Amino acid sequence: MTESTKTSSKLSDITPTATPEPKRSWGQALKVYAQPTSLRMLALGFSAGLPLLLVLGTLSFWLREAGIDRSTIGFLSWVGLAYAFKWVWSPLVDRLPLPVATRLLGRRRSWLLFSQLLIVAGLLGMSFVDPKQALQPLVICAVLVAFGSATQDIALDAYRIESAKVDDQAALAATYQTGYRLAMIWAGAGVLWVASKVQGDVQGYVVQAWHVAYTAMAASMLVGMITVLLSPEPEARPMAPARNASEWIQGALIAPFADFIGRYRWQALLLLALIGLYRVSDVVMGIMANPFYVDMGYTKEEVAAVTKVFGVIMTLVGGFVGGTMAVRWGVMRVLMLGAVLSAGTNLLFAWLATRGHDVSALVWVVSADNLAGGI
Repeated sequence: MTESTKTSSKLSDITPTATPEPKRSWGQALKVYAQPTSLRMLALGFSAGLPLLLVLGTLSFWLREAGIDRSTIGFLSWVGLAYAFKWVWSPLVDRLPLPVATRLLGRRRSWLLFSQLLIVAGLLGMSFVDPKQALQPLVICAVLVAFGSATQDIALDAYRIESAKVDDQAALAATYQTGYRLAMIWAGAGVLWVASKVQGDVQGYVVQAWHVAYTAMAASMLVGMITVLLSPEPEARPMAPARNASEWIQGALIAPFADFIGRYRWQALLLLALIGLYRVSDVVMGIMANPFYVDMGYTKEEVAAVTKVFGVIMTLVGGFVGGTMAVRWGVMRVLMLGAVLSAGTNLLFAWLATRGHDVSALVWVVSADNLAGGI
């Protein structure tokens, strides 16, 4: 959900009054990826993409293996509402300083580090719970992870926008998405691989395997935390101080929406529809993919192996191709291509359901899905 909403919402960051620069050559477009800002976004994208599956898709695999019924797993997808409603507290993240931390790190980095600490705390909490014995504590920890992840998304979007000029935003989005997708593979295939190694030859449900796997995911958040500590704070935008609560609400909530509608007018509705519906099929059905694999008889090792090898390769190819095309041809054309491909690849899962336990078919479906997602 985060990935889908975030990718499409970048449209509002590019103002129609910006003076377009001459088109870059293919060589110039590729050099953008070697800039320090792009490399930082690769690491921060990894930090942003890690929590999503751990509270949705991967968690559903764990719950299904623990014997939790599909209807309950479907209801737990409501945890993802934290991503859908992050706009509610985004003005606080944008304007409210954190005691001590903002003075030491700056406004953007302090919120990034704070949100990452929330994610680590939630993942460690999940690693101590057995959903077969007590589901509620696991859900509470998952909500904490989702809230921290959504808050990180808010701060990270602001950090990205303020770290580079408009002309480089497509490249930053591409490196961000590459890191994001690699993290999703680690949070999907990586968790299953770690859990299967810990479980060994023992058959059935082994909760200790999942505990170790989620602890490893909490440790993986160090990639983003170290990057935040080593990265420079972007130049702060001046903000007029609010004299009262009404003036603060006007500046933080009402004025941005009024400016958005004023700039785009009737097209504002189209943009909001794009933000809300882009890859909606993946958002709705994504959480049920892993229970589907379990019910189709695929083991943790098989799902991990397929997504680790073919998922990684096709994600890198899709992110690289999509980002380069966006720099060369513009974001809108690639957005349209990505929407068509993402919707089309969902039909492959319906075909996979007719194949039974067919690992070769799983390879083709996962490859196509990751290629489309990368683009």
